[in-house]
Amino acid sequence: MGGSQSQQVTARSIHEFTVKDSKGREMNLKVFKGKVLLIVNVASKCALGNANYTQLTQLHSRYKDKGFEILAFPCNQFLNKEPGTSQEAEAFACERYKATFPILGKVRVNGAETEPIYKFLKSQKTGSMGSSRIKWNFTKFLVDEDGQMDIQKALGLVPKGF
Repeated sequence: MGGSQSQQVTARSIHEFTVKDSKGREMNLKVFKGKVLLIVNVASKCALGNANYTQLTQLHSRYKDKGFEILAFPCNQFLNKEPGTSQEAEAFACERYKATFPILGKVRVNGAETEPIYKFLKSQKTGSMGSSRIKWNFTKFLVDEDGQMDIQKALGLVPKGF
């Protein structure tokens, strides 16, 4: 499931990670340097799916040409709401919601096999948002153009009217 053990300990930016796309090919996240990212764990069978996929698709369509990107990671850890393969999750989002943002390989966001990028993201949360566990599907992380979870900076980079 993408990423190495050393990345989770020493990484200072999400741009240092390599993840798998829905077909199992490696994707280096440094290709997203300079973009504000919304990273989200998705699940096609979740009751929250319709609203979330609709909103994610609308956001991406509206802001993709303005330095904003969404990275969706299918995850089956919450009541088996993403039981299929990564490719099935991608087909679902692209066919039903016309998603044009990357639907990546299935990951685990909690537990011993947590994907390294999620270990990094969870370690960056502070204050009342700080937690070592993702609690449900469609948990979102906003990352600035430098690959950091600097919410104020990221929001300052998002186009007006977002």
